[in-house]
Formats: sequence, C-alpha cells, structure tokens
Amino acid sequence: MARGKRKVPDINSSSTADIAFLLLIFFLITTSMDTDQGLARLLPPPPDEENRETDKIKERNILQVYLNKNDELMCGGEYIAVGELRAKAKEFIANYNNEAHKPEKTQKNVEFLGTTLINDKHVISLQNDRGSSYQAYISVQNELVAAYNELRDELAKEKWQRPYAELNDKQQKAIREVYPQRISEAEPKKYGDKK
Repeated sequence: MARGKRKVPDINSSSTADIAFLLLIFFLITTSMDTDQGLARLLPPPPDEENRETDKIKERNILQVYLNKNDELMCGGEYIAVGELRAKAKEFIANYNNEAHKPEKTQKNVEFLGTTLINDKHVISLQNDRGSSYQAYISVQNELVAAYNELRDELAKEKWQRPYAELNDKQQKAIREVYPQRISEAEPKKYGDKK
C-alpha cells in the first residue's frame, strides 16, 4: 500500500470577519463612555467697529463678582461667603422694588404672562484669579446658576403652580424671557505679578 500525504482540511474562516464585526458593535453599544460636561454659556457676537460705543452697559446693570487666588469672593464691592452669593445674585437679578441702584427694568409683552417688567439688561460679570482653585470657581458658578433657577422656579410656581422643569417648552421660554441668564466671564488674570 502506498502511503500518500494526507491533506489536512482547511478551517472555513469566511464568517470570522462577520463575527468580529458583530462583537465590535455589541461592545460599542453596551459600554458607556464618559462625556465631558461643560458650562452652558452664550457668548456675545464680536463687536463691530460702528457699534462699539452703543454697546456700553450702564454701571447699575452690572454685578461685579471677583474670586481671588485665596478663593475669597467679592461681590458688589464687599467680601462675602460663597453661600451668600445666591441671595445677592437673586436680589440683583429680580430687583423686586425697581430700585435706582439695581438693574433697570423694561416693559415687555411676554406670552402667557402679558405685559411685564423684565430685567433683560442686567449682566453678572465674573472674573477670577489664575491662582484660584477650580473647586471654588465651580462653586461660584453653581451659586450663580442656582440663583437663576430659583427665580425661574418661583415665577413658574406663582403662575402655573408647578416647578420650572415641569413646564412645557413655550412656558419655559416665557419664564426665560423674564429671567434671562446673563453671566459674563472675563479672562482670568494673575494679580500681583508685574510680568
């Protein structure tokens, strides 16, 4: 008997690519990926040469908030604790009694609310030192945003007996017209260095 070479049968690998593709899809779908969350800010358009003079903001419409390198907070010319910032910001934004040293109000017809005095000219100007801690900066940001959220909730509960988050899109838009979020962030500076 003649012994010949036996041929080893080949493994069919035609579906290997399909299986690998399905595994890849499976892992992409089932794994969660962390996404960075930022701070929502609306940046103003760059100023035109013609409109530079007309874009001046009256002093009474600006609330200056400074955070120094020691994480000390100054608001409206006086040092305060971060916990006090929310109340100060609410008082400034709402200007309930339409006081002369606080932001001026304008009359506007707002859907669902009718003719209302709104404070759409105010600006909260936040500036921090480069040496301030990130935690202090975020705490200040949180307090400012919380001030707007509380004012919006108060108005929503007054008008519709529901919190702002439970209102429909048109109702939320009307509330945002009354209390627009206007936080301006100046470029961080390093105070004390003469370089």
